[in-house]
Amino acid sequence: MNKIYYRRFSLRFPVKLLTASLCWVVCLCIAFLPAVAQDKFRVQGRITDDKNQPLPGVSISEAGTRNGVVSDVEGNYRLEVTNGNSTLHIAFVGYESKDVNVNGVHSLHVSLQAQLKQLNDVVITGYGKTSKKNVIGAISSVSSGEFTQGVIASPSMLLQGKVPGLTITKSGNPNQNPSVILRGPSTLRSGAQEPFYVIDGVPGAPIDMVAPDDIASIDVLKDGASTAIYGARAANGVIMVTTRRPKADQLRIAYNAYVGLEKVSKRLEVLTGDELRKYLADNGQALAAVNNNVYPGTTTPVNTDWQKEVQRDAVSHNHNLSLMGGSKSTTYGFSVNYLDNPGIIEGSSLKRMGLRANIDQRAFNDRLRLGVNIFNSSTTQNNVPDAVLSNMLNYLPTVLVKQPDGSFTEDYAGNIRGSNNPVALIANNSDETKINKFLGNGLAEVKILPGLTYTLSLSTQREQVTRNVYYNSLSVLAKGLNGKATRLAWTNTRNIIESYFNYDKTVGKHNFKVLAGYSWQEDHNGDGFGVSTQGFGSDALSWNNLSLSNPPPGTVVFDNSATSTLTTLRLISYYGRINYQYADKYYFQASLRNDGSSAFGKNNRWGYFPAVSAGWRISQEPFMKKNDLFDDLKLRVSYGVSGNSLGFDPLAAQLQYSNTGRYYDNGNLINAIAPVQNPNPDLKWERTAMFNAGIDFAIFKGRLSGAVDYYDKQTSDLIWNYPVSTTQYITTTLLANVGKVSNKGVEVVLNAEPVSNKNFSWKTSVNVSHNTNSISALSSGRFTLKDIPTAILGGKGQSGNWSQKILEGQPIGTFTLFHYLGKDKDGVSTYQKADGTVTTSPSIGDLMQAGNAQPSINYGWSNTFTYKGFDLNIFIRGVSGNKILNATTAALNTPTDAKMTNILKFTTGESYNDKNSFLISDRFLENGSYLRLDNLTLGYTFKIKSNYISKLRIYGNVNNVFTITDYTGIDPEIDLGGLTPGIDARNYYPKTRSFIFGLNAIF
Repeated sequence: MNKIYYRRFSLRFPVKLLTASLCWVVCLCIAFLPAVAQDKFRVQGRITDDKNQPLPGVSISEAGTRNGVVSDVEGNYRLEVTNGNSTLHIAFVGYESKDVNVNGVHSLHVSLQAQLKQLNDVVITGYGKTSKKNVIGAISSVSSGEFTQGVIASPSMLLQGKVPGLTITKSGNPNQNPSVILRGPSTLRSGAQEPFYVIDGVPGAPIDMVAPDDIASIDVLKDGASTAIYGARAANGVIMVTTRRPKADQLRIAYNAYVGLEKVSKRLEVLTGDELRKYLADNGQALAAVNNNVYPGTTTPVNTDWQKEVQRDAVSHNHNLSLMGGSKSTTYGFSVNYLDNPGIIEGSSLKRMGLRANIDQRAFNDRLRLGVNIFNSSTTQNNVPDAVLSNMLNYLPTVLVKQPDGSFTEDYAGNIRGSNNPVALIANNSDETKINKFLGNGLAEVKILPGLTYTLSLSTQREQVTRNVYYNSLSVLAKGLNGKATRLAWTNTRNIIESYFNYDKTVGKHNFKVLAGYSWQEDHNGDGFGVSTQGFGSDALSWNNLSLSNPPPGTVVFDNSATSTLTTLRLISYYGRINYQYADKYYFQASLRNDGSSAFGKNNRWGYFPAVSAGWRISQEPFMKKNDLFDDLKLRVSYGVSGNSLGFDPLAAQLQYSNTGRYYDNGNLINAIAPVQNPNPDLKWERTAMFNAGIDFAIFKGRLSGAVDYYDKQTSDLIWNYPVSTTQYITTTLLANVGKVSNKGVEVVLNAEPVSNKNFSWKTSVNVSHNTNSISALSSGRFTLKDIPTAILGGKGQSGNWSQKILEGQPIGTFTLFHYLGKDKDGVSTYQKADGTVTTSPSIGDLMQAGNAQPSINYGWSNTFTYKGFDLNIFIRGVSGNKILNATTAALNTPTDAKMTNILKFTTGESYNDKNSFLISDRFLENGSYLRLDNLTLGYTFKIKSNYISKLRIYGNVNNVFTITDYTGIDPEIDLGGLTPGIDARNYYPKTRSFIFGLNAIF
């Protein structure tokens, strides 16, 4: 039976089925409401701690009912239960909970064992939650108090340096999404390396919809056993985001705000105008008169600092106002967030307004819970042309920004200067993107029977994007076009149904938890269009009123990219999981998910993703009770398989036609349509199998705790375009599953509280991770590929060279470069040929392997000090063992072009006659290791005795305080995502140093 429903049935059948199911369980819930009258059984006793001291305020309840009491100041309690075979559930904060069977005894005294605080912390898992002590997977949890501070545009940056194995990199561009990779890259598809996000139980929700101040905690699921419950989308790990929730009988109003001054943290040292003139004069050269300006009305030579001209000190500010409250049956929460983040490059900026609302209603004695969650964000991004970043470095400093007549100093012909005026690039080109995202989620949770709960979750997501670009009549990017406008608009929607049962049963020392569920998802993407036109009578309207353009015949272009190509993707899943726990010592978990996707070939639309894990809490064994060292000790082992379908074109397995050119037919210009993609009915998921072994421990009464994990992550069936013969296929390539990639590593995290007393405390946390990445295979018996050339950076005389290759046995990001041998007697750079000889004219066949961009060590170290009302946080992070290709320095190292473009101060040590100095070689491959004092925060919390203000804190923060590194470029934090990691290629948006003043107030 084909499990992929046709579109006309895809909505109707699941909705009807789930509606009927919900009605059935609600009826059952109501039917079981009346309690069966039975004779009561009285039980009483005393609750004490492990030192036989009374414990007041302990909760004693009859399991499976709402019947319960709390112990008095002497630890005494009295409770009437249903019968003599009832079970008492005894719980108290900071102590191990106990379930005790009455067994017909009227007098029952119970002693509770003290529990380490951190073991009580709640950890969010797929379709459920548990306490940290019961976790047997590799899961890292970060609470709001531990988040990275700063001007945060994407919530994923809150985790930077906080989670072992999680690598996050980002430039200073406010509109650039950070690169996020967990436990090494495991795919060759650039858009498919990021973890899968789940927000408040909604899978696949965009994380940038949530304001950082609205997040309570983030849990990172890393091993295969933890992620496999999300099946085909979880190969890169799963990040679970939990937002702040209101508490019953509490009204809370909070206002969090900051204002930050952002400055460029470092700039490249290029020559000033006077230094350039001197360098040329020393080498018997001189600038052309047109390139050697003086300030108007003077004889003073021009010294234009182009980096200063396009950069600015930016003032960012963020405001978050929230209201939460409710009664025992109804809770609600609302928040609004506004972020204004101007970039430090003139013309770039990010503005975002976010709204969040939620309401929960309980009924039928808490047997029914209904919840509604709404998120909405509106973002406006302004970007500058990429060319600004390179031209601010190499445009001649000896010319004016504007000529006396007010026109920009510009080389429209392109033969006087080798670059363009960066200020003019900003002034004459506009690029605006508006993004509106909406997420609505409705949830119904029904307690059908004691321990049995049914949950139905319905969610809808909608993303509307409008991009407007205008190059005016003076723009060098649209020379002679009298203005060029491009407008694109598209909408993406996603609808999700999650329906699942949870059953929790305790029998003596045995505890069982069972999950069974069904998931349905439909993505409808690329519903839009785009058009470009030119020839405007005036620049005043920019991209507005495209009908006023006067384009020559054939110059109106319609967008044919993925953003405006309509596609529909459907996913259907069945999943189950069972957890078994015995005596709080032995743990076992097994899960299985069956995923179906319409994106893959008709022969492989379904896949199974199993997982199994086990844990042994050694500290609970009788032979450990007398040990004075370990407060907690647990061994974990797991194995799981998950898939990767992220960033995947829903039409990738289909035969596709597209526009392949234009031709004349009877005097008319007609679009030619032809096949451009072969079908592959056997295309299937990329599969990642991961083995994980770990140990958790706590010693010295919990003052020192930590975890060590080892993992072996093997990904197979990598998807790539392989060359095929046109005697068998229509086109020359086929998207197929062939390759394999390996990631193996170790992660260590240590948490300590060396000092803790009434007035002063010190908490410290350090995490270190090591990962080894390598391509295991690129070929199979059917498809063969020697290597995949990447990173063709271009540059004078280098348009056919590549700087990285994907090779079997080597990591992603392996550099292939010319091997630099020094200068010859004439001062010209020389290189090694493939046969070992020396040459001044290397060719593509002389490229050699020269290290890789993957760090061998990532680390983060956080320290929090408190003294009375003061708090101080110091956070250090860094990487080691990686290489960075400084292609920016190579491109600027052009002494022979110094009459047309600027050069680095580094270049003044080069021979003016070195015709090869700019060639990209291992001469420019640098050590990428760094240690950064990333965050320094000092705050003070006022002691306020008020009925209206419960907390008031002010703080100052410096972000990116200093960096220790041997790297000579702008910043060593280079993007490690995609297929070309670790390359600084004249397009790096400078990192910023932020100075922030903030306020936290709770009313």
